[in-house]
Amino acid sequence: MRKVNAVNDLKGARITMLGLGLLGRGIAVAKFLSEKGAILHITDLKTEEQLSSSLLELKNLRDITFHLGSHSCEDIDGSDLVIKAASVPLDSEYISYAISKNIPVEMDASLFFRLKPEEVRVIGITGTRGKSTVSYALEYILSQAGKKVFLGGNVKGGATLPLLNVVKNEDVAVLELDSWQLQGFGDIERSPEIAVFTNFLRDHQNYYKNSMEDYFKDKSNIFRFQKKDDILITTEQALHQFNKYNTQELLSKVSVLEEKEVEEIKTSLPGLHTRTNLALAVKASLEVGVSKKDALEIIETFAGVPYRLEFVKNIDGVVYYNDSNATSPDAVIAALHSFPGKKITLIAGGTDKQLDFHEMCKEINDKVTNLILLPGTATERIKENVMLKYLEVNSMGEAVNSARSLSESEDVVILSPGAASFGIFLNEYDRGDQFRTLVNLL
Repeated sequence: MRKVNAVNDLKGARITMLGLGLLGRGIAVAKFLSEKGAILHITDLKTEEQLSSSLLELKNLRDITFHLGSHSCEDIDGSDLVIKAASVPLDSEYISYAISKNIPVEMDASLFFRLKPEEVRVIGITGTRGKSTVSYALEYILSQAGKKVFLGGNVKGGATLPLLNVVKNEDVAVLELDSWQLQGFGDIERSPEIAVFTNFLRDHQNYYKNSMEDYFKDKSNIFRFQKKDDILITTEQALHQFNKYNTQELLSKVSVLEEKEVEEIKTSLPGLHTRTNLALAVKASLEVGVSKKDALEIIETFAGVPYRLEFVKNIDGVVYYNDSNATSPDAVIAALHSFPGKKITLIAGGTDKQLDFHEMCKEINDKVTNLILLPGTATERIKENVMLKYLEVNSMGEAVNSARSLSESEDVVILSPGAASFGIFLNEYDRGDQFRTLVNLL
């Protein structure tokens, strides 16, 4: 079996990709591996018809075969390496089969981490909420400060592995890492030298089968293998959760965000949670040589992140925000707290992830004037817990038109679903894109 311990080892390596997907990450990984001379076999539960747009982009690649519509153990036989997509479950029989055959299983981000040049600085960012804002804000600070920085991990349409084509010693890689990608870091028993952990809240319990311990175990890989000279930047909320779920002594330095550091942030972006995330980005930037004065000045001009309380448009005094990536109740609560004194029209609902909606519904009852609900299993649970009258719609078009008719000047309209997007949307990005497009057409 060929060992893949360097980029050059990819040439001639037989690699099975479990999962291709439609968001572009799998496509980018496949193109990179093919370019490096790997012999690829790609398998996905989706059919050829469902994956037609992805397959079109791969049609000219050499040494590539497919098994679509199902997986089988035969897909893995003879492989030198299996690369697992985030969507492949923890208890997948195919992963277990690969392990039983002593075939290494990796993920995109962890394989990048293992193969990167030694002196590339890696800042890993995780947390239940806020990791995208911290990642994009940190990349913005570093680039504006003159650092050579690359953004990877859980970013829309991107993949981390192809960064191996461009990163050089002394460059900085900022990686947004969700719990699935951090599974891969656990497998290789490595952690980024600089880690940011924003918070730890209830989420993804459909995937983790109502086990917050299992969810934390994956998340904690961002610091679990750090050394004494490494650093973990975190918040009081997350630190409290570490004490609850963590069973291992922290070897690295721990730097906890202070209230005064949040108060120093000047921004036009709404929400205390946003200022907290920007303060974490500033704090992380200091670890790679940016002065605090420069970081604070730069962050004032940061414009925010798409799909995360993203300003879309002001129409006749009604301001529209796209918070489509608010896929948990805690994220909706944070959004509602971002507009004190404003009348809010909220578009919410979608697919249940086995989360508790009681606190979210209390906040809706207290802070929302008009509630518009998209279809889905989570919507049924929201309906059981809200006292407010609500309007049910069947499409984003209906939701946006209803929001406009119900809202008056000085009101705020927020798409902040608190649930997954499966059903009438391809994913949360499709949901947010539809909202943005329709609002801009008003």
